[in-house]
Amino acid sequence: MTDRLQGRVIAAHGRHYSVEIEGGVLIKCFPRGKKNDAAVGDYVSISRQGQDEGALEAILDRKNLLFRSDESRSKQFAANVDQLLIVIAVEPPFSDDLLGRSLAGAWSAGIDPVILLNKVDLTAGMPVAQERLAPFRSLGVPIIEICARDPASVRENVLPLLKDKTSLLLGQSAMGKSTLLNTLAPLAQAATREHSVALGAGRHTTTSTRLYHLPEGGGDLIDSPGFQGFGLLHLSREEIERGFPEFSEHREHCRFYNCTHQHEPGCGILAALARQEIHPARHALYVRLVQAKDDHESF
Repeated sequence: MTDRLQGRVIAAHGRHYSVEIEGGVLIKCFPRGKKNDAAVGDYVSISRQGQDEGALEAILDRKNLLFRSDESRSKQFAANVDQLLIVIAVEPPFSDDLLGRSLAGAWSAGIDPVILLNKVDLTAGMPVAQERLAPFRSLGVPIIEICARDPASVRENVLPLLKDKTSLLLGQSAMGKSTLLNTLAPLAQAATREHSVALGAGRHTTTSTRLYHLPEGGGDLIDSPGFQGFGLLHLSREEIERGFPEFSEHREHCRFYNCTHQHEPGCGILAALARQEIHPARHALYVRLVQAKDDHESF
């Protein structure tokens, strides 16, 4: 039997993966059989098949697994994530819905979210942006104000958050996420381009999820480009509810154990909503997510 090695998936390229083993060596790995189950960030067991290739034999236990899902399919894209960095900007306006979905996805998977408010040099728009972020600040979500084009600001305000953690970087287009990544991981990206050529994987495109090692042992950063939606249809109703931590203390006062928190009498969450202890936009998002889930399952 071929000796097995352990490594971590740092990129996925269709039917094959780049797996990093001890010493920073990259192995081009193909999964056994037709099933393609690994995600970037997975720790895996592989067997060497020559100098630079191998077979992906097993996926080791995961801390968590993140999916994107819509009406047609659900696709996993990152595993073993400690925190989610959501990049938004003062201008252009960010999507409240997408931000709320990202937070719900993180909390449902036990991942700590952090909001990075970029382009704070556009001072005229700051009061509106800060007002829109107030409901999330009141939930205890850290909101870090940055200017991605100012490397010193990024190093001071963002790098300390990343040390010894695997962080997932998400953001809509035009929010400045690529600029932030270029500032955080310039050396890592240069090394990645060299590895891609060596592995015959072609150029790094804007559609592939990839893990970067930050300089000086500063942690790992997973970049997932092309982020224009964050579908949560794969979550159960209980998992969706877990994505709204402000519900937990009020849920105990619901009259019915299977309360959907939408219309039932004696609902602790609706009572808290009436007392303005839960933000109406947050409850409205919860209802949209649950109803979309119900509609999808009944289709």
